[in-house]
Amino acid sequence: MTPRKQIRPFHTVLVANRGEIAIRIMRTARRLGYGTVAVYSEADRDGPHVHAADRAVCIGGAAPRDSYLNIPALIDAARRAGADAVHPGYGFLAENADFADAVDAAGLVFIGPAGAAIRAMGNKAQAKRLVLAAGMPCIPGYQGADQSDAALLAAAADVGFPVMVKAAAGGGGRGMRLVPDAGALPQALASARSEAEVAFGSAELILERAVLAPRHVEIQVLADSHGHVIHLGERDCSVQRRHQKVIEEAPSPAVDAALRARMGEAAINAAKAIGYIGAGTMEFLLDRDGRFYFMEMNTRLQVEHAVTEAITGLDLVEWQLRVAAGEPLALAQDDVRLDGHAIEVRLTAEDVPAGFLPQTGPVLRWRPPPQEGGVRVDHGLAEGGAVSPHYDSMVAKLVAHGRTRDEARRKLLRAVGQCVLLGLPSNQGFLADCLADPAFADGGAVHTGFVQERFGERLSERPQPPLRTLALAAFAVLAGTMPRQEGGRIRPAALGGQAARVGLAQGDARWDAQLAAGGEGWQLAVQGGSFALRGAAWEDDARATLRVECDGITERIVVAPQGDALHCFHAGRAWSFERVSERKRRDAEGGSGAVTAPLTGRIVDVAVRAGDAVQAGQRLVVLEAMKMEHTLTAPLAGVVAEVCAQAGGQSAKGALLLRIEEAA
Repeated sequence: MTPRKQIRPFHTVLVANRGEIAIRIMRTARRLGYGTVAVYSEADRDGPHVHAADRAVCIGGAAPRDSYLNIPALIDAARRAGADAVHPGYGFLAENADFADAVDAAGLVFIGPAGAAIRAMGNKAQAKRLVLAAGMPCIPGYQGADQSDAALLAAAADVGFPVMVKAAAGGGGRGMRLVPDAGALPQALASARSEAEVAFGSAELILERAVLAPRHVEIQVLADSHGHVIHLGERDCSVQRRHQKVIEEAPSPAVDAALRARMGEAAINAAKAIGYIGAGTMEFLLDRDGRFYFMEMNTRLQVEHAVTEAITGLDLVEWQLRVAAGEPLALAQDDVRLDGHAIEVRLTAEDVPAGFLPQTGPVLRWRPPPQEGGVRVDHGLAEGGAVSPHYDSMVAKLVAHGRTRDEARRKLLRAVGQCVLLGLPSNQGFLADCLADPAFADGGAVHTGFVQERFGERLSERPQPPLRTLALAAFAVLAGTMPRQEGGRIRPAALGGQAARVGLAQGDARWDAQLAAGGEGWQLAVQGGSFALRGAAWEDDARATLRVECDGITERIVVAPQGDALHCFHAGRAWSFERVSERKRRDAEGGSGAVTAPLTGRIVDVAVRAGDAVQAGQRLVVLEAMKMEHTLTAPLAGVVAEVCAQAGGQSAKGALLLRIEEAA
């Protein structure tokens, strides 16, 4: 058992984090009467979390290592701002035992477990050894000290293929590889080590027998400093991409009361075994036969804690603060009641067809759905701000609570369809597709391979806009050039006597629209379709929301022009077009052999030089951004004609990295 923390009174909480979780923690802290202090990097100087706090302190440059991962700067900020407690949120230093120890050594209260408990569970290999001793069921595997390829190959043969290779020091899918057979293991070990070293500063790996098509189910525990530990039921986090959670819900459709009791008891026993204090989560894999296996413990508040709050009626941040202040838990296990069902989705800035590639850029429009009827939105976005390449791609969480699972699903699907984010790609449409999928609606067939199983190759297909969306987008472009009358109304006469034309494009697809005024409205023709429009009006001075009656149905389109681009939101989906009439002709210099940066990031490695012969699919450049590594490969076989990238440098999205001349 790890030593217990010393309890000290506190009055002002510094939140050592950013974005939506910082705002969420401050909301509860203020309600309980605590002062709040925000910290921010130079990139976040005008961030919403800065404005949400009583005081704010700049702690360094944009890169996390210079700011949010800078322990001395955080301790100094607490002292300067008069904070006597630190809440780490999640991510960054939330599970860093050295940070917890440094906060304690500075005479401040760390709102989380003791450094010793974080250290005990922070390494997957050590954590498995500890929980095995406490009687926890674990997946057969290898967590030994010998990290040589020979030892791992031998262990994998004993465990049996397929196996999972995992970074011992990390999580979030980084350093994780599914290996089908012995022949694929050496390469998987090399790539997992490399990624783990970059992400976590440790190349240590563990092996586990792969559990095929499991559910990812976790138990929320809450422990005070008086030896009381309870669990608050489970969350199902099985809908994932790249081993990272996309949709979470509570309770799990696959867990009944008896299984919940067994999993909860195992989680409580493990927490007691390490003397855990605060909120924490035991993560399990649940197989098709109802057997559960320990994966890891998260010694912090989880991203998905809101679904547990929705069904229990408890504020987990409140209990983190109360426990840190030395209060005993006010409820026993039998007092915990699960009411209804809650589902959460993670809205992320990423290009889904490009392989869920994280994206950066300006937030031109941000209109979250109304927080009513059991809908909750946690976010740290502001219209006019930006999504930075330095931090995680998650920008908001949408949660819905209902009496039943299907009611919660319907509410969340509606909320997602009302969520407007324009200026950069997001997974908003993908989330709606997942929630609407019959297999997800049923609940029984969901597992960690759900996304690939249900969507497969469709994930890489860019959806085509409906003809009605094209018509309204084209009309919005033209309406933006017409004078407005009182109330934002646009008169057909504003078009003059001439027909107006506009072209829209997406990649190789192009659509030409023609608008003509007539009587009380307009007639718009596009792609063989014709639409009667009337009663058009801009609903705001920024010309962001256009209301128009189209073929007898009044609806709205939200638009955001950006240079030659038009971003718009219509009928629950976001779209981006190029305006062809102003479209710049592309320089054909690079042709199909040009390799450009798909996102803004740091260049980790350049694997080729000018003059090298390369094969299609060969590794060329590795970029790092938004806590992920991205490997770029050769689009064709040929010779490297030009290299414009250098390891250690930065590259802007769209910048030329290298050029390949196709082999004759």
